[in-house]
Amino acid sequence: MAYSLRQTLALGCFAALLPLIAEAQQAPAPPPVTVAKPVVRDVVDNDEFIGRFEPVDEVSVRSRVGGYLQEIDFTDGALVKKGDRLFVIDQRPFVTALNQANAALEAAKSALVFADAQYKRAQSLASSGSQSAQTLDDRRREFDSAEANVRGAQAAADRAALDMEYTEIVAPLSGRIDRRLISAGNLVQTDQTVLTTIVSLDPIDFYFDVDERRLLNFADTARKLGKDLQLGGGGLDVTVTISDPTAKPFKGKLDFAENRIDNESGTIRLRARFPNPDLVLQPGLFGRIQVAASNTYQAILVPDEAIGSDQNERVVYVVGADGTVSTKPVRPGPRLYGYRVIREGLDGTETIIVNGLIRARPGGKVTPQMTELPKERTDAPPEAAGAESSQ
Repeated sequence: MAYSLRQTLALGCFAALLPLIAEAQQAPAPPPVTVAKPVVRDVVDNDEFIGRFEPVDEVSVRSRVGGYLQEIDFTDGALVKKGDRLFVIDQRPFVTALNQANAALEAAKSALVFADAQYKRAQSLASSGSQSAQTLDDRRREFDSAEANVRGAQAAADRAALDMEYTEIVAPLSGRIDRRLISAGNLVQTDQTVLTTIVSLDPIDFYFDVDERRLLNFADTARKLGKDLQLGGGGLDVTVTISDPTAKPFKGKLDFAENRIDNESGTIRLRARFPNPDLVLQPGLFGRIQVAASNTYQAILVPDEAIGSDQNERVVYVVGADGTVSTKPVRPGPRLYGYRVIREGLDGTETIIVNGLIRARPGGKVTPQMTELPKERTDAPPEAAGAESSQ
């Protein structure tokens, strides 16, 4: 059968397209995904609590003597040192009282000298029989009375000197002072009028409440370290973070635990102490404290993005040597070093999908692209969906 020229050309083009059609009809290449081995390292579980910073020492400054306020010798909000002069009460009435007490003391001393001379003279006369025993007893009584008067006058003079000293009100501790709560010229009442407050800053305390279960965990950890949680908080190492994202975590130690659990809330209050040389931490500041909840153990860590959901289970996608994908149920734990701790389900030797999870299907194949996860991840998102912590 003869073909026309047009038919011959058409058959030739069709024959040339046959390899391309066959190639197009082949199965598509497996989708590429990024895979890696889980991170295996020694870790310590941490529990996190919210609390507030409080000063180690706080003083409401009051005057020990009454009078009119004459001077204020500090700047509101300044740092003061122990012994710095803060206020001065009008000293003129106290100077007068001190002079009067000193004069009374001198008079009492003079009377004592006279009584002593009289008593010694009576003793001399009594020994020669020229003085009666009754007169000697009278002179002895006068001498004892004069001696007691000197002691009383000395005490009054000391009290007047102390009151004079109290007219200068000094800082009882080092720290940051509040604003003045009273202006010069106002009447200050003894031990009642609050003039200002001072709080210490370095070191600084952090108070937080824990429940019974976690308290028992902390106590067990302290015992394994040879320490007593109720005695000085066990001395466990802790870290605290504040709302400033640029601030590094601050390191401190537990140093106090209350002696009983609150019956109503079922919690107990703990205290940690932190060095604060730069004075970044301030009383009243909120923070999040992390307390070690276990001893060191070897943990398996994976990125939150590598954890998927299968109904009510958490799973990771494992890639076999031939690129076949399968799922493994896991039990996630807390987040450490930017990863999620896997408490059950993995042994650390698996190859898991860490990126491209949406392109993988159980039973299907993928094109794995191997990468190595760092020991600590600094670019982790705040919280990945589907990776809930299971303590």
